[in-house]
Amino acid sequence: MYGQQPILVLSQNTKRESGRKVQLENINAGKAIADLIRTCLGPQAMLKMLMDPMGGIVMTNDGNAILREITVQHPAAKSMIEIARTQDEEVGDGTTSVIVLAGEMLAVSEPFLQQQIHPTVIIRAYREALEDMIQVMQNDVSITLDKNDRAKMADVVKACVGTKFMARWSDLAVNIALDAVSTVALEENGRTEIDIKKYAKVEKIPGGSIDDCTVLRGVMLNKDVTHPKMRRRIENPRIVLLDCSLEYKKGESQTNVEISGETDFTKLLQIEEEYVKRICDDIIAIKPDLVFTEKGVSDLAQHYLVNAGITAIRRLRKTDNLRVARACGATIVNRTEELSERDVGTGAGLFEIRKMGDEYFTFITECKDPKACTILLRGASKDILNETERNLQDALHVARNLMLEPKLVPGGGAVEMAISQALTRKQIQGPYRAVAQALEIIPRTLAQNCGANTIRTLTALRAKHASHSGDGPCTWGINGVTGEIVDMKVEGVWEPLSVKMQVYKTAVETAILLLRIDDIVSGSKKRGDGVTGPGAAAAGQE
Repeated sequence: MYGQQPILVLSQNTKRESGRKVQLENINAGKAIADLIRTCLGPQAMLKMLMDPMGGIVMTNDGNAILREITVQHPAAKSMIEIARTQDEEVGDGTTSVIVLAGEMLAVSEPFLQQQIHPTVIIRAYREALEDMIQVMQNDVSITLDKNDRAKMADVVKACVGTKFMARWSDLAVNIALDAVSTVALEENGRTEIDIKKYAKVEKIPGGSIDDCTVLRGVMLNKDVTHPKMRRRIENPRIVLLDCSLEYKKGESQTNVEISGETDFTKLLQIEEEYVKRICDDIIAIKPDLVFTEKGVSDLAQHYLVNAGITAIRRLRKTDNLRVARACGATIVNRTEELSERDVGTGAGLFEIRKMGDEYFTFITECKDPKACTILLRGASKDILNETERNLQDALHVARNLMLEPKLVPGGGAVEMAISQALTRKQIQGPYRAVAQALEIIPRTLAQNCGANTIRTLTALRAKHASHSGDGPCTWGINGVTGEIVDMKVEGVWEPLSVKMQVYKTAVETAILLLRIDDIVSGSKKRGDGVTGPGAAAAGQE
């Protein structure tokens, strides 16, 4: 048995070389990903044009969107791409910063590895630095925000949108984000719940201009009425939501029906008609104006509903039905027999069907207290609409984070510089000091992207922070448009604390994870080789 197993024969020396080599490869892969999207940071960010195999194109400067579209082979590069996705899902912004910072954290560890310092020593210093960074950020450089102060909230969201394609329409984007988030915010048991994904739906309709984008106080659906005689405009409608089909449930495919007499077929049709009439009577009894169902509506049911003056819309998505329920205060009912007065939604002010472009859309608007909304985006082309949506999602997430945790840190690289100075003051040499240097990559990249003299600007900024002695944090940073050193407090450039915390934690943890890898062993076996993979040096034959 033993003789048949491939045996890995490695000298002690080879093992160490292989480990060093793999660590340096991982660092280079991380740096390559960071270099790819470094130009996407800040207000003067460049766009990337990505082409997929099907010939479609994506134009964006969103770090996560870029990395999602590209294909890489190196496993370390794949884990770098993964952190941009984590950042996007967790806080929705800072996807470019986290990649740039993680790449720099790996880059500053390279000299220590070449000096034969063990990776665990570097990792220990990184962990200690991360704890200090979080402490400095929470206690020294963050300020609390009054979330009822809309003007201050708007400034923070504007700082987020300022680096995106939508910067020209930043006021519009900020108002849309704040309106949408305040609409879907729900207070439950002393906790605030804000589910943007579920209840703030973005609808993109090509045509018009970006200035026409708006938040509807209600819901918009890509649906039309089922019967031409049904009403297409109702004021203060009574709305019923169903999760059952308004048609006869025929037997399953195995059902056999034997018809022997002439009257049998008539009787079958009569049973079907009676069933449909009964469920329509259940609906008509509570006098609704509007019926939405997730399933189908038969011709016969349409006939009964039209006679009763009821408008029906069928085959709604489950998510759309939930949004309508939150907007107008109705309850979704699974069986028509269970319908009662308290299930009827009366919160909507207007129901109408309008044609936009080639399609018909249902609008349920002017709701009294909607807890769901639709963001209607208009733009010249699909590419512009897609980029607008990505930018708006970031703005929505920032607004949501501020509602949940109203704490701010100065933007424009000021917070990184302040934390870097705080770590440097500890006078711990080695990898700990390297983390302080790595943090400077954010202001340095901001200066590079707007064409400023990087060395001169960074030296001046460092001097500003080193000589700061007043109360409160030093809020001097780099103006991402002009490259000048300005006070972020005066400029009104602030970022949510939760976004920055997530950036630092994710970047340092990723650097630690990649430094812990000292071997990559491929799972596939080459013909004739016992063990394969970059880390396997020599192997016994089978």
